[in-house]
Amino acid sequence: MNIKNLIAMYEREKAQHGKNAYRYVSKLLSEAKDLHQIAFLQSKTAKKAIREGKLPQPDQSWRAFKGKNLEKLIEYIIKDEIQDLGLKVINGNALERTEGKNLTEELSKVKRNLLVDYGEYGYHLPDVDLIIYEPKTSKIIAVLSSKVTLRERVAQTGYWKVKLVADTTTKHIKVYFITPDEDGTLTIKRPTKKGRAIVEIDTDGCYVLSEAQIEESDKVKMFDRFIPDLQVLLNT
Repeated sequence: MNIKNLIAMYEREKAQHGKNAYRYVSKLLSEAKDLHQIAFLQSKTAKKAIREGKLPQPDQSWRAFKGKNLEKLIEYIIKDEIQDLGLKVINGNALERTEGKNLTEELSKVKRNLLVDYGEYGYHLPDVDLIIYEPKTSKIIAVLSSKVTLRERVAQTGYWKVKLVADTTTKHIKVYFITPDEDGTLTIKRPTKKGRAIVEIDTDGCYVLSEAQIEESDKVKMFDRFIPDLQVLLNT
C-alpha cells in the first residue's frame, strides 16, 4: 500500500463523484487502512514480531502511513489548479531534508523566505506540510498543514501563524489547515469546540474534506472553496 494506491482510489471516487470527490477522503482512508493492515500482517516486520512472540502493531504503522500520505494526496488534488494560477506547491520536507544542500536556486530562496528568526538560537523552518509559492520570485503565498483531526496539530499551526506574522519578511504568508475533521470539531459554530476556536482566531482558515455538513464561516469552509479563495487572495 502506497501513495500511488491512494491516488488511484481517489481517482475512482472522482470518476463517480466529480468535483465532490474530496468529500469522500475519510471513506477512502478507511478502505486504505484495511488494505494497509492486510499488507502489514504479511510484511517481514510483522512476521518477525510473531516469531519473537510479540504482537504486530499494524495501527502504529497505519498512523505513520496516514499522516505522511494524507498530505501527499492533498498535494495531488490541488497541484494542477495551483499550477493553473501560475504558482507551485511543494512538500515542506523537501526543504527540511536537504538542510540547504542540493537545493535549486528557486527552492533555496523559498527556504530563506520561510525561515523563522529565533534570535540567538538561529533561523528555523516552521513545521508545515505544503508550501505554495510564486516560482519567478520564490515569494511564499501560503503554507498548509493537513491532519485527519484537528487535535493532532491545529494548536501548532496557530503557533506558526503567530511566529510568521511577527516578522516583516513573513507576515504576508497565509497559514491554512486542511482536514477531513473525523472527530467533528468543526461541525458547529456554537457551542465552539477548542479546535474550532483556534482555527477561527489563530489561523487564516481551515478547509474541510468531509461528507458531513458544517456550519461555515469566513474561516471555516468546505474544501471546494480553497482554490477560489486563493484566486481572490492573488487578486488583492
